[in-house]
Amino acid sequence: MTSPWLLLANDSILVDLSVKCSPYFQAGFGLMSLGVGLTVLRKSLIVGTNTLRRRMLVTLEINNKDKAYEWFLAWMSSQGTLAQKSRLAPWTRSHELSVETTVEQRKNGSSSALFKLVAGPGTHYVRYKGAWMQVKRERETRAMQLMSGTPWETVTLTTLSRDRNLFPELLTEAKDLAMRGQEGKLVIHTAWGIEWRPFGQPRVKRPVQSVVLAPGIAENIESDIKSFLDRRQWYADRGIPYRRGYLLHGPPGSGKTSFIQALAGSFSYDICLLNLSERGLADDKLFHLMSNAPERSFILIEDIDAAFNKRVQTTEDGYQSSVTFSGFLNALDGVASGEERIIFMTTNHVERLDPALIRPGRVDLTELIDDATPEQARTLFDRFYGGKDMPDRTITDKEAAKLSMTLGQIIGEEMRQGRRISMAALQGCFIRNDAQNAIAKCRDLFVLR
Repeated sequence: MTSPWLLLANDSILVDLSVKCSPYFQAGFGLMSLGVGLTVLRKSLIVGTNTLRRRMLVTLEINNKDKAYEWFLAWMSSQGTLAQKSRLAPWTRSHELSVETTVEQRKNGSSSALFKLVAGPGTHYVRYKGAWMQVKRERETRAMQLMSGTPWETVTLTTLSRDRNLFPELLTEAKDLAMRGQEGKLVIHTAWGIEWRPFGQPRVKRPVQSVVLAPGIAENIESDIKSFLDRRQWYADRGIPYRRGYLLHGPPGSGKTSFIQALAGSFSYDICLLNLSERGLADDKLFHLMSNAPERSFILIEDIDAAFNKRVQTTEDGYQSSVTFSGFLNALDGVASGEERIIFMTTNHVERLDPALIRPGRVDLTELIDDATPEQARTLFDRFYGGKDMPDRTITDKEAAKLSMTLGQIIGEEMRQGRRISMAALQGCFIRNDAQNAIAKCRDLFVLR
């Protein structure tokens, strides 16, 4: 009699053989083997591709906190213009663009806007010295920069490893292109969060001699700045903070700001325009801005008398800023203040300034830029009407000298009566009129001071 256990074993063997011989089982096993094979092949391709990419390609990342970021975008913009001129194939041009708009608001109420097209977020391709490069600009809108509130952006350049030496050459060319546009010009910077950014287009430098001041004032300030710039080691040897402060005061239209702009151009410096009444500006941001101004730049604070009212900063509409008076003083010469810095402050009412603000160490040189004197008026008149090489000249040398003498006499008479005229008013009169009419109409421009 056969054992039941043997029967069960035989049955199991028969069932197993039947399953293995089943076409459904064979198909499932084949599909599973195919899936495993494809997975292994996929992973092998990924590993191989990454390995090949690491060996054959090189990438360079530039974020928008780096100065080269703006330089490179401007360079790409110029390459787009060149591509259109050379009629390259359409696919070599950038079709994903962004616009950067700069608005300049002038004191007379007019304004102008400049639109610059740059490569927008996306993928672009450029060719540099025979090498193709992929340029990918990415913007992270979910993460903002803490202080400035602008999104994080990066530009990633990818090319063959053999062409990696082109990256420094490209960045140098972009930097030279950016500097070429500013060569021989004055750049105005304004505060953007905790950063200084160029405002408008670089301006043609104005000669110092074009701003007519009373005798000796311009020479005194110029010589003081030259002495300061030449004595860096002298300051260091004596442990004195290397910074200088200037206060120019006087009535409106006397040429304070114009002279500072001319000085900056004369020394090849830029100007950082700081507005203490800007909304959102607090003590910590002020410390950072004044300690991190661009190299070779003057920090200009205009109308400092209007910034603080009884040591509380307010604007005309009653807005009270977060900048405190003590914070501003500390930013000038406190522990947190920066060095290698030249500050210019202007005011129309020096008598309103707190003595703590204008003490030595914060303001090292004070100069009065006053209304027109007879000497200043005659000098300005001669520049408008007395030049022998002026193509539109309508009077002779003798007539110009006589009218200039008459103008000086008028200025002197009015000054004795307590009436003054600003250099800006005189200049406006000369722009609108010929020599004879200018002399006749200038009497209407005098005001009682």
